[in-house]
Amino acid sequence: MSKVSIKDMDLKNKKVIVRVDFNVPLDEKNRITDDARIREALPTIKYILDKGAKKVILMSHLGRPQGKVVESMRLWPVAKRLEELLKIEVEKLNDCKGEEVKRAIEKTDKRVILLENLRFYKEEEEGNENFAKELASLAEVYVNDAFGTAHRAHASTTIIAKFLPSCIGFLMEKEIKFLSQALSPQRPYVILLGGAKVSDKIGVVNNLIDKADKIIIGGAMAYTFLKSKGIPTGKSKVEEDKLSLAKEIISAALRKNVKIVLPIDHIVVDGIDKPQTKIVVEDIPWEKIAVDIGPKTVNLFKQELKEAKTILWNGPVGIFENPNYAEGTKEIAKFLGELKGAITIVGGGDSASAAKEFGVVDKLSHVSTGGGASLEFLEGKELPGIAVIPEER
Repeated sequence: MSKVSIKDMDLKNKKVIVRVDFNVPLDEKNRITDDARIREALPTIKYILDKGAKKVILMSHLGRPQGKVVESMRLWPVAKRLEELLKIEVEKLNDCKGEEVKRAIEKTDKRVILLENLRFYKEEEEGNENFAKELASLAEVYVNDAFGTAHRAHASTTIIAKFLPSCIGFLMEKEIKFLSQALSPQRPYVILLGGAKVSDKIGVVNNLIDKADKIIIGGAMAYTFLKSKGIPTGKSKVEEDKLSLAKEIISAALRKNVKIVLPIDHIVVDGIDKPQTKIVVEDIPWEKIAVDIGPKTVNLFKQELKEAKTILWNGPVGIFENPNYAEGTKEIAKFLGELKGAITIVGGGDSASAAKEFGVVDKLSHVSTGGGASLEFLEGKELPGIAVIPEER
């Protein structure tokens, strides 16, 4: 997949509008708790400035305001952090469309402009053509660098490309490059899946099972697989309606000579909120809940991962957000960070949060900025925000 890149565009003296993903987490005092998405946009913004663009107009959403103005979801904290990172002033506007916005863009002597939250207008998520046209009227070139929203056919991610010369930015380019390696991997190829639901990952399994050598399964979804094999899971979280699906996946893997690796011991508790009851077991008692993989499983997973040339990790192997149940995910994350000679790709979402939590982001080949978008890409779906960008000639 080779899309027209920002490097292919003449940007000199142009007004360039860029769809970024500044949907950052905020605490109760409206302070940014993780600025990774802002940092990831910096190479594209700096490149546009270095190429002599007249103005860089940035647009993003924040949160879910449901098509109305929500004061706590204004982009002021983002503008402030962006100024600190770019070390230049940023013009933050109070709206994202209309004559006032156009006048403000013409009037300001600042070269970086941040529009207000796009989702204050319901037309954004509706993919409204007139709304997209208004956004397009602010500039002469459109850059999509928001991989995290590329799976949404929204006005600013997809429809706007009808009205302007369009390309992808460096973050989008990087996401496509690495996630494509998960679709056409160097082998041995090991897929490590975790998280709560089999149903969330079935599309990925179906698309990649022909390419994988091993599929390692942890997290709550492992207990659906274990129960489907007749192994007692106690009161652990199980998708009862997906037991037959788990059996089908195991059968398909057997037919295709793909090794399925499941936990062999477990950290169990009487209740999620009772960490003092935590014990390690190989067989889960009927009254216990499994919350993490045990030490034997940690070693087993490491053994299965160590010879891989490509590893895709999507989903934690325990309830890592609770420090009492984080050890398994921490051990695996650190092991992946230390592996030499392997391409290690993290598919966004909770696994990306875990990589950050355990300080291994910089030691992995790629940590995706898009949870839902990366899942759909790995399922083999065409993402509308990428599809609308012309192919490179």
